[in-house]
Amino acid sequence: MAGLIPQNFIDQLLDRTDIVEVIDSRVTLRKTGRNYTALCPFHQEKSPSFSVNPDKQFYYCFGCGAGGNAIGFVMEFDRLDFRASVEDMARRAGLEVPQEAAQDPQQNAQQQNLYQQLAAARDFYQQQLREHPSRQRAVDYLKGRGLTGEVAKDFGIGYAPPGWQNLYNALVNNSQDEQQLIDAGMLVEKQPTEPESAQSDETRRRGSYDRFRDRIIFPIRDSRGRVIAFGGRVLGDDKPKYLNSPDSSVFHKGRELYGLYEAKQANNRISRFVIVEGYMDVVALAQHGIPYAVATLGTATSDTHLQKLFRMAPELVFSFDGDEAGRKAAHRALETTLGVMEDGRQVKFLFLPEGEDPDTLVRKEGAEGFTRRMEQAMPFSEFFFNALCDKV
Repeated sequence: MAGLIPQNFIDQLLDRTDIVEVIDSRVTLRKTGRNYTALCPFHQEKSPSFSVNPDKQFYYCFGCGAGGNAIGFVMEFDRLDFRASVEDMARRAGLEVPQEAAQDPQQNAQQQNLYQQLAAARDFYQQQLREHPSRQRAVDYLKGRGLTGEVAKDFGIGYAPPGWQNLYNALVNNSQDEQQLIDAGMLVEKQPTEPESAQSDETRRRGSYDRFRDRIIFPIRDSRGRVIAFGGRVLGDDKPKYLNSPDSSVFHKGRELYGLYEAKQANNRISRFVIVEGYMDVVALAQHGIPYAVATLGTATSDTHLQKLFRMAPELVFSFDGDEAGRKAAHRALETTLGVMEDGRQVKFLFLPEGEDPDTLVRKEGAEGFTRRMEQAMPFSEFFFNALCDKV
């Protein structure tokens, strides 16, 4: 007989699960104000009395009194026992149900503190975009890319100013704060092999420094809208061009997608996702009327990414550059997609003209032109057989 599932794991699972996503995959929800409503799946009714609160992660039916969290809903709707419900939700979240005793009871509290630190970092970066003496370079860059203040606000875009310890000085009050920011990847702990000349005297004394410096900052949010990581785009010619937060206890790049939360906020009933390569592609497409673009976070598209998207929409369009590198990336996506294709799912491959990316193309052709390209994109089956023929 299986042992008890640790309470801290259940808390972690609920923490990573969006109840709106869970219920909406089974019952058609409609947004009404801050909540979502539907006809109750647990009793017959003609007008909706079933309500889902995304802030409290709770559902309740005013007609029959059914209510609870995401696990309770899965148990009732799918007619599963508690363990089976937890195992199903854990599999979808990419977690393994532990069979041992509970971990450190302080872990959940530490994780909540980590979310608070990441939210504070987001606020800091947004403030720097408004107030820092060097902000004009960042503002000019964003305006040069055609972004409006409104879309920058929707995506929470900020600015990490030049300097080694701006974030450190703003958020670190004690050694615990410093360690949490190191664990979240916001600070880098200097390694003994780093040359002393590479850092300031203050950095050498303290031993850690800001990961993001002189970059446009893109907050990465989970399905519940909490900041879990950041991406930074360099303003000059420094390398790497894009820098992402490393994996942490709240962020795993192989499971998360940039822009997914924002896409769901724009439209809860999404019929198609377009998968692009960069943060700016996602933001530019949203600004020009295509708010359903997402991007992977420095990794190839995984089957976890695809399963997550297919639970919300039946059609995916991969967008690639038309060069050799784009073709190779498309072949890797094809191999991954093969394992998740089922009846009712559609995948297309959109190859862009040489020298173009979604950002530049949508600015030239608008939403109508880019949508037309997606409609005419190569179907999965055609690209699949073409790929096979190339090897014969």
